[in-house]
Amino acid sequence: TGTLYPALHLCPVERSPCTGTQRLRSGGGHTQACAHTLPCARVCSRALLSMGEDADTRKINHSFLRDHNYVTEADIISTVEFNQTGELLATGDKGGRVVIFQREPECNNEPYCQGEYNVYSTFQSHEPEFDYLKSLEIEEKINKIRWLPQQNAAHFLLSTNDKTIKLWKVSERDKRPEGYNLKDEEGRLKDVSTVTSLQVPVLKPMDLMVEVSPRRVFANAHTYHVNSISVNSDCETYMSADDLRINLWHLAITDRSFNIVDIKPANMEELTEVITAAEFHPHHCHLFVYSSSKGTLRLCDMRAAALCDKHAKLFEEPEDPSNRSFFSEIISSISDVKFSHSGRYLLTRDYLTVKVWDLNMENKPMETYQVHDYLRSKLCSLYENDCIFDKFECAWNGSDSVIMTGAYNNFFRMFDRNTKRDVTLEASRESSKPRAVLKPRRVCAGGKRRKDDISVDSLDFTKKILHTAWHPAENIIAIAATNNLYIFQDKVNSEMH
Repeated sequence: TGTLYPALHLCPVERSPCTGTQRLRSGGGHTQACAHTLPCARVCSRALLSMGEDADTRKINHSFLRDHNYVTEADIISTVEFNQTGELLATGDKGGRVVIFQREPECNNEPYCQGEYNVYSTFQSHEPEFDYLKSLEIEEKINKIRWLPQQNAAHFLLSTNDKTIKLWKVSERDKRPEGYNLKDEEGRLKDVSTVTSLQVPVLKPMDLMVEVSPRRVFANAHTYHVNSISVNSDCETYMSADDLRINLWHLAITDRSFNIVDIKPANMEELTEVITAAEFHPHHCHLFVYSSSKGTLRLCDMRAAALCDKHAKLFEEPEDPSNRSFFSEIISSISDVKFSHSGRYLLTRDYLTVKVWDLNMENKPMETYQVHDYLRSKLCSLYENDCIFDKFECAWNGSDSVIMTGAYNNFFRMFDRNTKRDVTLEASRESSKPRAVLKPRRVCAGGKRRKDDISVDSLDFTKKILHTAWHPAENIIAIAATNNLYIFQDKVNSEMH
């Protein structure tokens, strides 16, 4: 149908530390020159994407471009997340900064204006810290961002580094009070003796201000590094998971949390696995799932007991003895788990595959898709350069019919569950040239090579797509590639509107 492979919208962004207010033009979402403006240029371009033999076309909406030859560690994007409506997109980086993009309204008079994403606000979420008791440095890197369902005009999001979770409020202000009796226009207090008459203060229009303020700080609850946060469907609680424990928090209470999973053994020498990811069920507030480094999934029911050390269901695929190797346990570790929007299925990612599990079938996955099986013969060198420990994320589309995950060489993979078709695409700056064609890529493991095939030996393992997100309702995806954010949008979908 042409709705599977979205069109490119490239946004490599340089983020600058900002903790205060961001001023925007009231007519749009582009940042004006102010103390917190992002130093980025806007470049409009067009492109086509072809999918195999299809004559399907898409386009690049626009780009935020910068000097890509110089990349600092702090600029590397570490998480990407759409909000529940898809109107906002948040990214976090290793420098502790959060950049929020807002989707602009669609333009009826411009055929190529599809509601582009522009910088809405940027702020410093976490700062580097030092634990003097343990002589431990705590990085400012943002591990996860999760949006809360919108309850009023303001937006709320949770962000976390290794130890501390913060709740942020994002709100707009386009009016300011004027006509104070005891203050002058600069805000300084007047001499009371000079006040001869009283007036009623009034609200006057002003340029749109986007304010980001911290509302809660949830700290001192995790001994180990936080790898996941997930907001419950009751909209009142959320959970945070580290390597050995999962805690349940109330959004209004910061000084205590409830430990709901604890897999730490009395003797740490007996430790055989760690928690790698955790997520709440999208509809049932009492159910959650967590994955382990042994490749297992545990579904837990909080109605059964306060401490969910005993799982309700265990999802595990029996290992094929013929494939057993030194690397088997490493590559079977699950790096990400996601409930489908329907709540019926689970999507997991390990090093070489993505799998779809049915909640009603525990003994094996329903579907297994090979992401980059050509790397199986390269595991030894991948172990030596530590790439075998990379943690790739996975994502569902809005209808749970297509899944997406990242790979190396800035490649990302998509699998259509209905047609069983798959495609490999590349997120690169070269594809942002006007009228460029983004073709499916193919990696050749050996034997006869086609003209545009990529050899396994020529793959760049420093270019990896670990973090991806899919718009909750439309065919729009966000891809983080090092310090660049690419947003692909399906042109076919937009033309229907």
